[in-house]
Amino acid sequence: MLKSDKITHTDAGDQSSIADDVRQLDDGRNLTASIVNDLGLAIVTQTYRPGEPFPTEAELCLSYAASRPVLREAVKMLTAKGLLLARKRAGTLVQPEASWNLLDPDVLRWMLQRAFSIDLLIDFTEIRMSIEPRAASLAAHSASGPQRRAIIEAIDRMFAADRGEEDALEADIAFHIAVLEASNNRFMRQFTGLAETTLRFSIRRTNEYKGVPRASALDHKKVADAIIGGRAQLAGTLMSELIRGALDLLLVAGRHPPRP
Repeated sequence: MLKSDKITHTDAGDQSSIADDVRQLDDGRNLTASIVNDLGLAIVTQTYRPGEPFPTEAELCLSYAASRPVLREAVKMLTAKGLLLARKRAGTLVQPEASWNLLDPDVLRWMLQRAFSIDLLIDFTEIRMSIEPRAASLAAHSASGPQRRAIIEAIDRMFAADRGEEDALEADIAFHIAVLEASNNRFMRQFTGLAETTLRFSIRRTNEYKGVPRASALDHKKVADAIIGGRAQLAGTLMSELIRGALDLLLVAGRHPPRP
């Protein structure tokens, strides 16, 4: 028998053992993600308050029927998100909101799941004002063929939503994500996860305040046409007007004065 034959052949017992190992790894990851989500939401909604001691590792292991390595990984992830701080002798402490990584999609999602805050949506929309118009201009300048097609397909989906053939929210989000991707700016592309998370909340609210069932496909198409046509300045201006409309609606609903 060739040496290579010995290497490539495994018996049924070995294959079963490998499959068990893979399943255990997946189960551990799923449990860790579930614990991170549960504890993260509990911190953001102030079940655990800033400055107060966090449950001990032993207590959390008992609560979640999880091993110490799984709990340590979950706490490590929450610490990286700025929600927890581990100190020698002082244990693990809950951090105030000022320390949270607000650009982390998970953190933002948890914040949006607590009591509704229109000010949070206003702050996010102002960030969109500083990013998406420039992304649209860059997309008009340097988007690839596939990236342009993704923008066109998102617009087609928005018109299909008008006919009741598509999900309006998903189509709207797809358009904004496609434009960010087409900017070909590595930092703007990092904004896609954050944008998708928040747009699921903000689009519904702005449509409600505007008194419409969904965003205007025609207004979005104007931005897309400018991008596809390579008109960078116009693309940026039209995207700015689109987001400005949403911001003004939120400001009125929140009883805030107009902003520059």
